[in-house]
Amino acid sequence: MKCVHLLIPAAGLGRRMGANRNKVLLTLLDKPIIAWTLVSAAAAEAIGWIGLICQPGDRVDLETWVTTLGLSKPVEFITGGDTRQQSVYNGLLGLPGEATQVLIHDGARCLATPDLFNRCATALTAYQGCIAAVPVKDTIKVVDDARQICSTPERSQLWVAQTPQGFDVSLLKQCHQHALAEGWTVTDDAALFEHCHLPVYVVPGEDTNLKVTTPGDLAIAESILRQRWSALGADL
Repeated sequence: MKCVHLLIPAAGLGRRMGANRNKVLLTLLDKPIIAWTLVSAAAAEAIGWIGLICQPGDRVDLETWVTTLGLSKPVEFITGGDTRQQSVYNGLLGLPGEATQVLIHDGARCLATPDLFNRCATALTAYQGCIAAVPVKDTIKVVDDARQICSTPERSQLWVAQTPQGFDVSLLKQCHQHALAEGWTVTDDAALFEHCHLPVYVVPGEDTNLKVTTPGDLAIAESILRQRWSALGADL
């Protein structure tokens, strides 16, 4: 399997978590959230290099944990920007020169399995852009500013976007450069590909691959991790 490069944006704050620090440094069981993300990514056969995008104020804590974890893959630190979009672009500029394919995975999605990383990397052998996603299970309503329902989209064509998201490095850099020139603001890199009329394909994601955003998410993540380790007959 060809190894790909991985960027992990972890330069945000914990506003929705109600925290006074970066949420990826909040404790989940006996480790920070980011540690679980890193361990899973490093266990993926397809990942050969990890770039951790962070703010300078968090770097010492993150470096300490990377050392403590003793990961099997090299981890480089890249300074983040004021937004996720800026941080990812910084990450792209910080990739080694030989990088041709990149996966981007949110630091707060600490439950993604090594298998999901591998499947997204494999998809890049066929596609220039892909994302992990799961089908919508609920009925979705489009609502106007007055909270009146405008329409009910056909659920069969709706998917919830996750990460990892994978791209051809050169094309994604071009998309970010277009975004800077045109003033586009997006919430994920797949949207930049879409703006540039480039195809993005879906890789079936995982229902447990939630993004830890609120205190409730933290409790759910803890439950999922305990169940996984119990199934393996191992202690946390």
